[in-house]
Amino acid sequence: MNRRVFMKQGALALLAMGLEPDFIRRSLLAQTSGAARRKTLVVVFQRGAVDGLNMVIPFGDPGYYAARRSIAVAAPQRGNPAGATDLNGFFALHPSLHPLAELYRKGEMAVVHAVGSPHPTRSHFEAQDFMETGMPGARSEREGWLNRVLQHTGCSGPGCDGRTLADPRAHARDHAVGQVGLAAGSHPALRGVALGAALPRMLQGEHPTLAIRDLERFGVAEGRGGALGGTFERMYGARPKGDIVSAAAEDAFEAAAILRGVNPSRYQSREGVRYPAGEFGRSLRQIAQLIKADVGVEVAFADLGGWDTHVAQGGTDGQLARRLAEFGQGVRALYDDLGDRMEDVVVLTASEFGRTAAENGSGGTDHGHANCMLVLGGGVRGGRVLGDWPGLAREQLYEGRDLAMTTDFRDVFAEVATRHLGAEKIDRVFPGYEVEVRRFRGVLSG
Repeated sequence: MNRRVFMKQGALALLAMGLEPDFIRRSLLAQTSGAARRKTLVVVFQRGAVDGLNMVIPFGDPGYYAARRSIAVAAPQRGNPAGATDLNGFFALHPSLHPLAELYRKGEMAVVHAVGSPHPTRSHFEAQDFMETGMPGARSEREGWLNRVLQHTGCSGPGCDGRTLADPRAHARDHAVGQVGLAAGSHPALRGVALGAALPRMLQGEHPTLAIRDLERFGVAEGRGGALGGTFERMYGARPKGDIVSAAAEDAFEAAAILRGVNPSRYQSREGVRYPAGEFGRSLRQIAQLIKADVGVEVAFADLGGWDTHVAQGGTDGQLARRLAEFGQGVRALYDDLGDRMEDVVVLTASEFGRTAAENGSGGTDHGHANCMLVLGGGVRGGRVLGDWPGLAREQLYEGRDLAMTTDFRDVFAEVATRHLGAEKIDRVFPGYEVEVRRFRGVLSG
């Protein structure tokens, strides 16, 4: 990360410590209810390499059962509602993902299988970085592809003339005094938000973004009259106008003031919606709250770990099944909580790589290659499993051990970025890569 981005994100991170003087309240707060609805992408990252072969099971491929004698999930059986859900006669959803099966049947969720990175690394850290930067093999790259989307996505409002946000702060100041484009009651830093303790690589870069662990504790209770608030007012007020740190801190303080107006403690999910207990469920619940509050969120990020199942993975039951249940329940709760707002939302799931086709001697799976993604929500032409299936016979496996990649993850990311978020300069979002958009024409309508 370069010095400018480090200082900017460091200043934004001050809010995680509860530093929110209220002297920056502005007219932005007064108009959140009148903001125009916008398209939003929610990325759910399965950090740790989920076993995509047991998540979306290729029960029609005999190689699957030959390679997995103790952890394979049984093929769908008529009259067994607790079993795997048949998708198309060849693939099935793991039983723990039953909450998502209805969305597939309704045509509101699609699966992309045998998708991944062309880079051969089996290092979690490298593979995560490559997927989050959108630049496989570029070890020195630190800017996330979602941040580049925000940098190179023009305004949709009248008066913006399709310009990109080359100077997000100047753009925010324009709109604060009554111009159009960004919704009133919004701020550039709220265009990209991660619900979690740290900002993921996907959102790091020149465009201001925020990491928020808990909306209810984002900011301090101490106001202008308090010693801490007064100290920070003097400290940032004394810095030169236009200084990187003071500008980034002002971004953060303004965003916090807007979020304070949302009143997180009073949020109620839709009747009947139950998020899973824990940080993942809380993150998704607060993403739903931010989207409904119309504070200008265009990209939201949440992740769930615990997928590195080298030992005692299990099949229909066990370690992986429990994690998939939390994942499936959370994604379905987000979907149901948003209700008709899902017309403007796409949820995209991803993981850094898959697992070996064969189970290991410890009843688990090791680091593999290709994997699967889920895409659901507004404009998704679902009810289909997409991508070319390479097969699981030994001669069809990557390096004789892994599911081969037939779809580059950047092709999927690019379609969501262009067709849902409206990114036009896709060559700047994925530098050096010629996106095969044609391959996935039809995942999203429009």
